[in-house]
Order: sequence, then C-alpha cells, then structure tokens
Amino acid sequence: MRPFMKIATSFFSSLKRQAGVISCLVCASVVLVGCERHTGAGGLGGPPSGTQGGAMPSTEVGVATIGSEAVMVTAELPGRVSATQVAEVRARATGILLKRLFEEGADVQAGQVLFEIDPAPLQAAYDSAAASLARADATVERAQADAKRKETLVQAKGVSQQVFEEAKATALQSQADVLAARAALATAALNLGYTKVTAPISGRIGKSLVTEGALLSATEATKLATIQQLDPVYVDFAQSSAELLKLRRALEGGTLQAIGTEGANIQLRLEDATVYAHAGKLLFSDISVDETTGSVVLRGRFPNLEKLLLPGMFVRGQVEVAKQSEALTVPQRAVARDSTGQASVLIVTDQNQVEQRLIRTESVSGDKWVVSSGLKAGERVVVEGLQKVRAGMTVAPIPFRGGNTNGGPISATAAPR
Repeated sequence: MRPFMKIATSFFSSLKRQAGVISCLVCASVVLVGCERHTGAGGLGGPPSGTQGGAMPSTEVGVATIGSEAVMVTAELPGRVSATQVAEVRARATGILLKRLFEEGADVQAGQVLFEIDPAPLQAAYDSAAASLARADATVERAQADAKRKETLVQAKGVSQQVFEEAKATALQSQADVLAARAALATAALNLGYTKVTAPISGRIGKSLVTEGALLSATEATKLATIQQLDPVYVDFAQSSAELLKLRRALEGGTLQAIGTEGANIQLRLEDATVYAHAGKLLFSDISVDETTGSVVLRGRFPNLEKLLLPGMFVRGQVEVAKQSEALTVPQRAVARDSTGQASVLIVTDQNQVEQRLIRTESVSGDKWVVSSGLKAGERVVVEGLQKVRAGMTVAPIPFRGGNTNGGPISATAAPR
C-alpha cells in the first residue's frame, strides 16, 4: 500500500508543476497582447499607422460631376426593307421562248438581253411592212408625175380643171399611203425588237418564271422575272401617331429642337441583334396615318454594298427625330433601381457625405441616362465603389476615370422610372 501512495503523490506533484508553468505562459501572452494594443508603428502608446486618434480611414469612391450637354433624341422603330427600284420583266411580243440568257440571282445591267423569243413570225411581218412601203413609194411617184402633167395640160386647155384636181388628190393620197406604210414598218420593227427581252433597270434578278419552249403572249404581258435594285435600299419605319404628337408637343414647347431630314441619321439593328455597319438618312415622313395600325411611315435610305439587307427583312432602327441642347446626363452604371423600377443614385455632398437621391430618367444617351428630375448640374454622383458605401457615410471622392461617357444619340422611348 505504501509504494502505491508514493507513486500517486509523485504523479500529483508533477501535475502541479506543469500547471504552474502553463499559468505563467498564459499571463505572459496576455501582457504581450496588451502591450501590442497600446504600441503603434511610431512608438509606444502612439496611434496605428494611417489613422488619427484610432478613427478608420474614409472610403475612396469614384465620382462624376453632373453636367449638361447636347444630345440627339432618337426613336426606336420597327421597319421593313424594300428595294429602291422594282421592275417586272414581261413579254411584249407573242411567240415561243427560245433562250434564257441570264443566271438566276445574278446582277444584271439595264439593256442586257435576258430572254430571246422566236423572231420568225415577226420577221415576216416586218418584211411585209417593208414591201408595202416600197409599193407606196412607187405609187406616189407615179401619182405625182401624173398630177404634174395634167397641171400643164389644164393650162393649155388640154384637160378639164376637174381632171387636174382628181390627179392632184390622187398624188396627195399616195403620199399619205407612204406615211402609213412607214408607220407600219416602224411598228413591225418594234415588235421584232421585242423578241429580245432586255433588262429595264440595273439590279439583281430573281428566278425565271418561264422556261424555254413556253408560249408567251404580248396581250396578256406574260411575267418573266423580277429585277430589284438593292444598293441603296429603302427601310420603311412605323411610328405611332401618339408618339408623333408627343414629339411635336415637345418641339412646340421648346424642350426639343427640330432637325432637318438632311441631318437625321438612322442606325439599324438586324434580326440577329447585330448593328448594321452603315448609317442611313431619313428621307421623309408620310402625311397620313394608317387606319389599321394607327402609325405613320418614315422612310430611310441605306447603302447596301454587301447586299446584306434584303427586301422584306425586318429590322429595328434608331431614328434621329430631334435634338436637346442642354440635357442633364448621368452614367448608367451610377443608376440603381428598386423592385418597382424607381431609379436612384448616390451623391456626394460638399461635406463628402453620401446621400441617396431618387431621380427620373427619360432616355438613353450612349452609356448615360438622360435625367429629367432629381439632379442638377454640378452635383457629384458615385460611379465607382457603390458596393462599399451607403447613405450617411463620409467618403473620399476622386474623379472617375473609367472611360468615355460622352453622350450619343438617345432613345425617345421612356425607360423605367
């Protein structure tokens, strides 16, 4: 029993010594931590580096100063592409089609021969007309000679005055027969020329609607093919009469200024959402409203060197309709919207404090919103660092250098407020 008691006593004595060591180490750590809390980089008891009296540094944010600028007001309108010229190639001579002399879908030039109709019947008609003219020429010469001879005889009392007048009338009638024969020959020549069907305009020709061996009729004007001029092309846009009235009210009130059709540009967006490379010009606005759609047609003209725009294609156009001389704009990235669509921005006051401001946006100008209310020129709006600040905080504003924010054409379609 005694050996066991000695072993137990020795074990508990060892535990007490280890507990004492651990307690000393813990106390030393607490002292060191306390010292570190009261010791700065500049020396014992000084404040931490980068602070004053223990205060946290102000958060840096990028700000943009609100200013007014001239912007173009545009309306985004749906439109359809149409050819500037469309010509239906039709038969003007009756006969059998012998040849098709073009490649379907190719570009053709005005005057190019497209089809050849059997000329034999019309050649015969031309020859007959030529023979009639020759006969009329011979008749008129004989009649004129007879009239001249009888004029001499009537002066010598060799024939009566009546005989002379009849000879003179016959000569005049023969001259009229010559004119009629020449007209018939010209008609026969025209009909013979119609056996070679030519392109009335330059453009791209579609598929052939007839084949060799088909009987063509001049009286029914058989349709042979269609040619469309695809460079340039027209695009007809539809603008609602309500939007047109709103625009005119703004022009009359002086909020917007009118631009001439010569300065009105149009930018197209294709069906695959890509932007068409070439800008167009606004030609005119129609003078009547379509009763079925309640819209007015605006026509634009676009270059189409690549033949990318085809008749009937659906597009959307940004049409310049007016300009605004002094519009307040704010970068789009500075605007936030709540669940109801209400727009707001964070502004920095003269005391460098952040304040939330509700605004009303009217349209888009490049990478900016055009603001109609809620802001004024000269105010600073937070553009960069929005996630790090909230209303009421004091910040360190620096000018935003995040790219060009100049205004471009703006959309007249109202955005969510």
